[in-house]
Amino acid sequence: MNKILVIDDDVDMCLLLKRFLTKNGYEVTLAHNGKKALEYLEQNEPNLVLCDFRLEDFDGKELLIKIKDKYPQTPVIIVTGYSDIKVAVDVMKLGAYDYVTKPLFPDEIILSIRKALEKSATSTSEVSNSSATVEEAKKNIRTKIVTSGQYIFSDSPEFKAILKQIDLVAPTNYSILIYGESGSGKEAIAQEIHKRSRRSEQPFVAIDCGALSKELAGSELFGHEKGSFTGAMNQKIGSFEVANGGTIFLDEVANLSYDVQVALLRVVQERKMRRIGGNKDIELDVRIIIASNERLLDAAKKGKFREDLYHRFNEFSIEVPPLRERRHDIMLFARHFLKLTNEELGKNIKGFSPEVESIFQNYVWHGNLRELKNVVKRATLLCDTEYIMPTVLPFEITNYSKLLFNETIEDILPVTAAYPITASTEVSTSISNNNNYTPPVPEPVMNKPLVINEHSLKGASIDAEYEMIVEALRKANYNKSKAAKILNVDRKTLYNKMKQYKQFNSDL
Repeated sequence: MNKILVIDDDVDMCLLLKRFLTKNGYEVTLAHNGKKALEYLEQNEPNLVLCDFRLEDFDGKELLIKIKDKYPQTPVIIVTGYSDIKVAVDVMKLGAYDYVTKPLFPDEIILSIRKALEKSATSTSEVSNSSATVEEAKKNIRTKIVTSGQYIFSDSPEFKAILKQIDLVAPTNYSILIYGESGSGKEAIAQEIHKRSRRSEQPFVAIDCGALSKELAGSELFGHEKGSFTGAMNQKIGSFEVANGGTIFLDEVANLSYDVQVALLRVVQERKMRRIGGNKDIELDVRIIIASNERLLDAAKKGKFREDLYHRFNEFSIEVPPLRERRHDIMLFARHFLKLTNEELGKNIKGFSPEVESIFQNYVWHGNLRELKNVVKRATLLCDTEYIMPTVLPFEITNYSKLLFNETIEDILPVTAAYPITASTEVSTSISNNNNYTPPVPEPVMNKPLVINEHSLKGASIDAEYEMIVEALRKANYNKSKAAKILNVDRKTLYNKMKQYKQFNSDL
């Protein structure tokens, strides 16, 4: 059994690594500082060393030199929370086998350990890294997808900027305002801030303010004493009290009533609260993160939200872009959700057909990641082939372009082929009744041009206009006002044209 020495002053990280590596068949010894590690190395020779770069009593480079001086053949993997090219080059030159950044990913760290042990076992001479280059070091600082529950932070420029903001604000006690559309992952970002803060070992409490009734919101947030109002049969501890010492996340905070906003203002200003019906103040040490899909300053101007409360919350703000504004992330998230759903359902769907990828890229995800996740889960459930095909996607996804020109799905059912109806209503029945059923793969309706009598000059003109409007809508992310500007017409003209195509469809 290979022996691994883990050196890290983060006790929790050490324990997590020990449990994980032990389950994978390694014998693990922990050292919480450089001194203890060197004492262990005086009497023992591990097969591999996993060493944190920043220790309280030792600099990572200094400790690496001492380890390699005593055991030059022993591979050392340096772990750090900072991706620094210069540091990577330096440690590779000093003999480190690999350089990985936190957060650590199980598959990645196991792969690195296995490769290091394999190389060590087959090597007959000391492997020199003195010629390591910046390019080699860059390969070792691999692009990471940071995970938070079922959410991921991609390597896109938008999310690199968000992660940089998180790193900047997480260690502080600032109140944070997160803006983003519904389903865009605001709660996951709040969780990531909490995980990277000094409060990470304390509670994280998330409250959906939009789901709280006016009558119960105060009780849910601040708690109440027994008998304080009708139905208060017992004392209740509120969410702020539960989160004391940690972080509370208030989603869609603009939905709170004026009275609750007043009480919330006192909590923010004085860091104390009182349960409903209580006569004793409770001191609070809680970080507040709020989220909204509308601008709170605009809400304040409309009288829906207290402006003084807005200014108290707005110590730092983060913008979460909608999925339609970062199309290069769509398939990344789709594959992530497919992997999770495969695990949940015990299936082994390999991926998405090219047709499905095209449909996903062209569709405007108004429900953002939440909608994408639900579509992938449904498709995975219905799929009985190696790859997800268009036939198992919802009708409104495969026919999105057509639906732009019609009020309801029923309007275009007589116009389209029979397969979309089957995709949404009959696929599951066919699969259950025929284990050998292979669904057809018709061309997606959204990619077909409008069918007009080929001998009609008027029809040809309309067909060309139709294609131009569809292209403009795609360029404008299906924002009709922007599409009208691209086409150099007013919004009313664009709507009239769309109604015109609807009439042509109904005449077929």
